[in-house]
Amino acid sequence: MYIGVSNDLERRVFEHKNKLVKGFASKYGLDRLIYFEKNQYIDDAIKREKQLKNWNRQWKIDLIEKENQEWNDLSVDWKY
Repeated sequence: MYIGVSNDLERRVFEHKNKLVKGFASKYGLDRLIYFEKNQYIDDAIKREKQLKNWNRQWKIDLIEKENQEWNDLSVDWKY
């Protein structure tokens, strides 16, 4: 699982799907958007990112499955 912050989610997902940025997601082939949260302020988004990165794997799975039980790619219908 990859957790990150972006001010343009569609652009960032496009970059991951097309492996345009080297890093964790491209190294492990992570290219599906399975969960996201919106924040009004970047400071809140960064705080939440750090919080989630400290969670254990099962807590993250539970959070995802509350909203997306099948782990569907939420960006599948996006037009880039």
